[in-house]
Amino acid sequence: MSADPNSVNGTSHDYDLIAIGSGPGGQRAAIQAAKLGKRVALVERKVDIGGVCVRTGTIPSKTLREATVALSGYRDRGFMGSHANGHQFGMADLILRTDQVVRNEVDVVRDQLLRNGIDLYDGTASFIDQHTLAVDDRDGHQRQTISGAVIVIATGTTATRDAHIPFDRRRIITSDDAITMDRLPRTMAVVGAGVIGLEYASMFAALGTRVTLIDKRPHLLPFIDSEIMDALAFHMRERRMTLWLGEEVSGLDLDEGDDGKVRIHLASGKHIVAEKALYSIGRSGATRRLNLPAAGLAADERGRLAVDEHYRTVVPHIYAVGDVIGFPSLASTSLEQGRLAACHAFGIAARSVPRLVPYAVYTIPEISAVGRTEEDLTREGIPYEVGKAQYKEIARGQIIGDRTGLLKLIFHWETHELLGVHIIGEGASELIHIGQAVMTYGGSVEHFVDTVFNYPTLAECYKTAALDGLNRLDSWQTPSLAVAQAAATGAPPPTE
Repeated sequence: MSADPNSVNGTSHDYDLIAIGSGPGGQRAAIQAAKLGKRVALVERKVDIGGVCVRTGTIPSKTLREATVALSGYRDRGFMGSHANGHQFGMADLILRTDQVVRNEVDVVRDQLLRNGIDLYDGTASFIDQHTLAVDDRDGHQRQTISGAVIVIATGTTATRDAHIPFDRRRIITSDDAITMDRLPRTMAVVGAGVIGLEYASMFAALGTRVTLIDKRPHLLPFIDSEIMDALAFHMRERRMTLWLGEEVSGLDLDEGDDGKVRIHLASGKHIVAEKALYSIGRSGATRRLNLPAAGLAADERGRLAVDEHYRTVVPHIYAVGDVIGFPSLASTSLEQGRLAACHAFGIAARSVPRLVPYAVYTIPEISAVGRTEEDLTREGIPYEVGKAQYKEIARGQIIGDRTGLLKLIFHWETHELLGVHIIGEGASELIHIGQAVMTYGGSVEHFVDTVFNYPTLAECYKTAALDGLNRLDSWQTPSLAVAQAAATGAPPPTE
């Protein structure tokens, strides 16, 4: 049952909806409610609007990645090999570009909110009761109270910090500190091979830092296709990165002096010495300041809130969206969750396709995936076939110098319905949406055979992969047709 936007138990409120947090989830919930003609407020405790996404997360880290690729000469290495090192640059050059993008994004978000008539409150929100919030200034003094018929918690996360680790923000850092480093280290240890750890490890390796990656799990990112992850591991080792998987960190020590190094102790008895250690063992929900008990709510041990399929907490008029509710913790899903929560709160029908959420891991090279993996289908006993296209087979791959990229299609053995798309290489996060669109309407792999793609483009990989997969099937009785289709499009013939 949706909340009454005008009153609850006969009590009127200052706002129909209050969003706590200005990250993607809070932004989209607030704007959606405003588009429905509701009175909306948004509370943000940081100086700049935009949440972790804009300040220390998605926007700065992806800008840092793009600057790394551009300045390091990474894209030229397909032609010039290891001699393509770009020009001389340092951390200041990377941060300069990052700061410019962040400032612009803050302005864009603020303008969008104000343009939609949303009242912005600068301060820290905490519950007084289930409908009323205190908004404190940065010194902890209560300035005012506001009430809302619907409240959306979108406070995001903070880097998880082990109390036994001597973080100093210079030598032992979290991902929140990575974009403020004063110089590029010669050596770095990254503890934790989750998405964030992998992204920063690959970035610093591309910049010439000798990186050691440590994780207690035996495999990288188990929710991503294993062949794609094996390819990433190969690329990382090519960049002189050392991978210690199945290893648990038992402690970190700092050598004496400001220029001392970090010593990482593994439970297996090994020791690693590096100039800096990036500790990235996940993130925790930023709920500590909310005074949740006053609202009848409680977070789990990682500060996260449980919600139902409509993003409602156990209190029906209080919703939670974004990273604060846990996996998948993507900016894209946070935006969608905010929209769906606001629509549900005011009784507006809205639909989404959560099973087809695309994932992007902005490593170097980048990875993107949508749908099921081979491992998923094997567990479920679903017969499938695979078609692959190497970037080096595609003219565009040769032109841009990416000869190691791979696009992989997984489709049903009998119906040929497209079940999954997995990509590693340049533009993977953009290419994935072609496969996502076909999967949304239950399309078959033949769609790509029948489609004309611009030439030369990386999108041609879809046709080559489709022909490759269909050629593997016994039911594909006319391989000569496949060869003819390949010749007509300029793609190489399918593998026999």
